[in-house]
Amino acid sequence: MAEKSKKSGSGRYDSKKTVSKKPTQRSTSHWLRNTVLISIFAFAFALLSYLGYLDYNVRTQFEGKRWAIPARVYASPVELYAGYNLTSTKFEELLQTLHYRLDAHLSSEGTYFKNGSQVSVKTREFTFWDQAQPSSVIRVNFTASGIGNIVDMTETKDLAIVRLDPVQIGSLYPTIKEDRILIKLEEAPDALIKGLLASEDRDYYQHLGISFKGIARAMWMNVLAGHMVQGGSTITQQLVKNFYLTSERSLTRKVKEALMALILEYRYNKDEILEAYLNEIYLGQDGASAVHGFGLASEFYFGSSLKDLPLEHIASLIALVRGPSEYDPRRYPDRSLQRRNLVLEEMEAESYITKEQAAVARAKPLNVIANTHRSTNRYPGFLDLVKRQLKQDYKEEDLTSQGLKIFTTLDTRVQDTLEDTLSKKLDQLEKLPKANDLEAAAVVTRRDSGEIAALMSGREVSSTGFNRALDAVRPIGSLIKPVVYLTALEYPNKYTITTPVSDTAIFVKGAGGNDWSPKNYDHQEHGIVGLHTALAHSYNLATVRIGMDIGVARVAKTLRSMGITRPVDLFPSFLLGAAQLTPMEVTQIYQTLAGDGFATPLKGIRAVVAADGSRLQSYPFTVRQVLDPSVTYIVNTILQEVMHEGTGRSAYQSFPWNYGLVGKTGTTNDAKDSWFAGYTGDYLSVVWIGRDDNKPAGLTGATGALQVWTSLMKQISTQPVTLIPPDNIKMAWVDPANGLLANENCSGAKEYPFVAGSAPEESSPCVDSPINRVETLINGLLPNN
Repeated sequence: MAEKSKKSGSGRYDSKKTVSKKPTQRSTSHWLRNTVLISIFAFAFALLSYLGYLDYNVRTQFEGKRWAIPARVYASPVELYAGYNLTSTKFEELLQTLHYRLDAHLSSEGTYFKNGSQVSVKTREFTFWDQAQPSSVIRVNFTASGIGNIVDMTETKDLAIVRLDPVQIGSLYPTIKEDRILIKLEEAPDALIKGLLASEDRDYYQHLGISFKGIARAMWMNVLAGHMVQGGSTITQQLVKNFYLTSERSLTRKVKEALMALILEYRYNKDEILEAYLNEIYLGQDGASAVHGFGLASEFYFGSSLKDLPLEHIASLIALVRGPSEYDPRRYPDRSLQRRNLVLEEMEAESYITKEQAAVARAKPLNVIANTHRSTNRYPGFLDLVKRQLKQDYKEEDLTSQGLKIFTTLDTRVQDTLEDTLSKKLDQLEKLPKANDLEAAAVVTRRDSGEIAALMSGREVSSTGFNRALDAVRPIGSLIKPVVYLTALEYPNKYTITTPVSDTAIFVKGAGGNDWSPKNYDHQEHGIVGLHTALAHSYNLATVRIGMDIGVARVAKTLRSMGITRPVDLFPSFLLGAAQLTPMEVTQIYQTLAGDGFATPLKGIRAVVAADGSRLQSYPFTVRQVLDPSVTYIVNTILQEVMHEGTGRSAYQSFPWNYGLVGKTGTTNDAKDSWFAGYTGDYLSVVWIGRDDNKPAGLTGATGALQVWTSLMKQISTQPVTLIPPDNIKMAWVDPANGLLANENCSGAKEYPFVAGSAPEESSPCVDSPINRVETLINGLLPNN
């Protein structure tokens, strides 16, 4: 019994022991299972979340505004016509500036061939602000004086005018400096698509974004070659790498690339992906700007649109995909040629081209154009002006992302001439005593329209820096004097061109003891002189007397009517140019004079065109009358006297005596500022020379700025000035000895313009002299020629 009981007890003990172990094993099993399940769910959730995040990023960028396309800024296009003053050498230089290639066969747009005095050109198709111009084949025949005629070689007929595509002078970039020319898939050459498939992704239309077959084939080819000749990435993966990812090399990034490639293939069709690839792939570097897409690469390397490229050039572009730096045709032509020929072999192997086509293409040279940094902002001072004018109508984001075309008024030939002239002349001037550390600014406009043809913001042309043409506020000296005389001549009953004025000492009492006693530049008094003489010789004393008589406020009002909005201090010294203005503002004053009293706002932009070719904004020619044309005519006549007999007479050492130059010198106290403003029949220009530290420059207007002006205008101007008198201007002969009415037979008499009714009425004694009467009678009997 005891034994049984013991066993029984033992059995109960074992039973309890067994029961106590089972819950522990079950709990551990449940914990492991739950942990695994939770981990799986967490991983799945994280993966799905990550995939969702990637999917969102892929769709957002792919479906939204994919690329920020910089605005392209163009110079004024060159228009060719019979009689245009352009030599064949200069024309060839222009074509090279436009990245035209030398090609005797004119096989594509943007090519030319020179044969003696004839230059044959295949122009580029281009959309201007006013019309779309197709490509054409022309022959330009040159003579000793310029263009003889232009022949359309397709229709064998003479052309009246041909407009070349304009020079791109800059781009307005977003923060990341990328540039591209967007193309549609259907616009891409068939050879480009087939070449990419043969070289980069033969299974493109079969795989789902990643190709294990392609990876295996690439590895095998690389093993056989002993070095890297093929990559395993698909076109989709390459797009992901360029479009979404950084250049980091890691397993994590490679996995991310593969996942995004799968998403991209799931969301979009093959053609959409391929089109994005054509526009996104990185193909080179142009200075600080990255070259993306085959559209821009075609122009960057070959100066031609993509649709016109021959097979060998297309293969060269495809060769760049593998490494734009390694296969740069400009830096490594042999390496590039080898890679190009390999692309051609792959195309032949896939039967995309024939054996003969491949052989012909392989025999061709690379024939890339010189790298002239097409996207570099070549004229920073002028482009600064363009940006300021654009910001009045556009947001910064629109200017740097919408792919706008900005057509400006800049004439690159005039601009280049200005830069060269200013550089040489400043070097010469600094050899004079006291003339050192000189700076300068200049503005050139077309006289008839106020369009800015050229602008220099400083001596250093490659740097934006401080724009002196727009921002350097300097005293203008005697450049103000024509405004004083304009105001006086508005009162013809009191002031005419021959009115005697006193050039004698004057004392102006000022408030607070600030008395003023001006002096002439030569420290001499010239007594009683004709009004025209006082302006022609820039006499200070006579000018102050006239200005004080008509009132400083009235002179300031005339200045405002000529387009100056900057406030000026109405002190008597204002009459001698104490007012401080910028070269651009001075140009506006003299543009009104050159416009015969009609104000034309200065402008640097002609039109803004959207990426699709539609015109967004035009800047039409506007003009309004602000001065009496008859008064303006008289002042311009006196300013011609300035150039013939006064402070500007040295200009006629370079110009024919009958060129009709109109201009005015300006010098400020201590010769700190040297100014000249003047115009010919076709151009107006203003030049300032001085020092940034405002120390004396040692130059007057005549010895400094006029020298630059004369050299520049001699090179760019082809039209003399012909002033046309308004109907109420009457010419009369005046005896300079007494200012009385004379005739042409009076000794020393000159003919002057007067507002009708304001000419002298009393005759000079010389009119009634016997000799004069006889000469008058004889002249009356002679027939008029």
